Order: sequence, then structure tokens, then C-alpha cells
Amino acid sequence: MFKGRRQRAKPSGRTLTEADAAIIKGMLMRGDRQHDIAALFGVNGGRIAEIATGKKFAGVPAASASALPEPCFFFSIMDRAALTNVVHAFRDIGEDMQRLRRIIETLLPKRIH
Repeated sequence: MFKGRRQRAKPSGRTLTEADAAIIKGMLMRGDRQHDIAALFGVNGGRIAEIATGKKFAGVPAASASALPEPCFFFSIMDRAALTNVVHAFRDIGEDMQRLRRIIETLLPKRIH
């Protein structure tokens, strides 16, 4: 554990530009989550909130949908567990398919060459 005051992480030094703000506004309009946008731009979520509320870059219009990056999302711990389950299910399906192929091959007549 920490003794005394907890140390803060070093600032990223990342400053959002008007072009960034336009993209962020477009992503917000599209329905992207603020914390996902913050992670994509490498900034604190508060910076995205400031843009969303008009505290920063109020006069900057949102970027058009065609100028936006693909929708982004980051897996939460729960999402990662669900994704792991899906990966394991696909692995199991692949193994089942291999067993089924072997069974079918034993039932088929041998090919005549």
C-alpha cells in the first residue's frame, strides 16, 4: 500500500485541437461513450465532458459521419470474460466439427482410385 499521499500519474501532455474537437463532437453525436473517446484520444474523460457540454470548443462544428473513425469500444472486465467464453465456445465447436468429420469419413465408402 501507499504511505502518505497517493501519487498521481504523470500528465500525458496531450492537448486536444479544434480538429480533434470536431471529431469528438461527431463521435458524441453518433453515440460513442465518452470514456471510450477519451481512451482513443489519450486524455482524461473530463476533457471529453468539457467538449460535450460546450465548455471547450463551443464554436467548433461536429465532423461529418464520413470523417469519423470506426466506432470504438473497449472491453470492460465483464466484456472480456464474455469474449473469452465466446472464444472457448468456437474452439469447442471446431473440435466437435473435427470429430464429426472423422465419424462421417468412417461411414462413407472408400473412394475407388
